[in-house]
Amino acid sequence: MDDMTIKEFAKLCGCNPQTLRYYDRVGLLKPVRVDRYSGYRFYDEEQAVTFVKIKNLQSALFTIDEIKPLLDADSATVYKAFDEKIASLESKLETVRAIQRSYQGEIDMVKEQLEAIRQKVTESMRTYDPNEQFDVDGEQYARITDNVCNFFESMLTANDADISYTPQEGGDEAQEEEEYTDPLHDEGYTLVYEKHGWERVKDFLDEWRCLEDGAEYLLYFELKDASCGMPFANTILGILCECDKDKKKQLGCNVTASKDGMNHFYLLKRTE
Repeated sequence: MDDMTIKEFAKLCGCNPQTLRYYDRVGLLKPVRVDRYSGYRFYDEEQAVTFVKIKNLQSALFTIDEIKPLLDADSATVYKAFDEKIASLESKLETVRAIQRSYQGEIDMVKEQLEAIRQKVTESMRTYDPNEQFDVDGEQYARITDNVCNFFESMLTANDADISYTPQEGGDEAQEEEEYTDPLHDEGYTLVYEKHGWERVKDFLDEWRCLEDGAEYLLYFELKDASCGMPFANTILGILCECDKDKKKQLGCNVTASKDGMNHFYLLKRTE
């Protein structure tokens, strides 16, 4: 029988010519010859058996690199490869089943942890007096507290709420995280403002509160009294977010204990 054109061979194999061109490109099934003038590909009927091998191995989730050595292998080798593939897939399937069994339990556990954090954060904010540090009236502080509660509620109900700040869970505890212990030496940030020896944030807030849209900032406070670090951080973030209704900035805040008995503030901008 004469060699078949790619269209004829594709019809014989029950596929489209694009599939055969792909097999040629990746080295699975090359034509017996290519016309040097027209570039047309030609196949012979015996290659239909190779095509069937490829199709079945692909259907069994063998990769191209796994298929290539099996095309010229004997039946025993191919069946051994099938056994190994089945064992691999069964192992993956068992992993999926294990994840399925633990799926809801892990979600419930995380939600319980979030609920505990929510209660801790909101309670600390309700007992915190922001007037000493911030120029905030009762109505504004109530809104800030509600925003924090809504943030946690959005996570507990699995909604992807677009919150532009992350409520802070702790003050000194943050020192345990290397990522937050020394942001002043983090090459990913640039220092854009600093203030030292101050007593109240409201006395210098207007000096730096106008932040660049689209930028990411870290507010880093070293407080001589960091016992109220959690509500302190959430209050300052809440104030800034009320000025950024369109959520054009990303804000974070870290509060830690001062080492020299003085208050320090650093405004850092993400540079990478």
